[in-house]
Amino acid sequence: MMSTEQPPDRRQMARMAKRMRLANVPMRFLLGLPFPTPLSSRLMLITHTGRKTGNRYRQPVSYVRDGDVLLTPGGGRWTDNLTAGQPVPVRLRGRDVVARPDLIGDPEEADRLLRRMYERSPSVARFIPFMDPDGSIDRSKLETALRFGFCVVRWHVDEG
Repeated sequence: MMSTEQPPDRRQMARMAKRMRLANVPMRFLLGLPFPTPLSSRLMLITHTGRKTGNRYRQPVSYVRDGDVLLTPGGGRWTDNLTAGQPVPVRLRGRDVVARPDLIGDPEEADRLLRRMYERSPSVARFIPFMDPDGSIDRSKLETALRFGFCVVRWHVDEG
């Protein structure tokens, strides 16, 4: 029996990916500065190594602080290069730190953390295709996105 499950709208995702690639060029520069900027209060720069290519990448990603951790919506292929618990170099508010990611793919926990992110920063809804501007989440679309590689990344930061 064939599944009727569809991946997220590919055209919409492709347009968003293209916009992000263009925006990432100046963001890498701004987030790499040795002092905090207004952008660095919600964006950080992670450095990861491609698991297939071995190339190093500097990826601007949004974050929301939640107590001692940072939360990031993990759409895109960059999360494929992360391993849970393995240290990742991060440029956070003008400082180099190390963070260890937890990749959250459980629907209940992902839903809870996405709502938490929305509470702290409602603008996050613009970048999550299954979240409405009011913060409501289409649960079936969330579950589909999780099956197609979306996750929430919970970062444990070593700022010492």
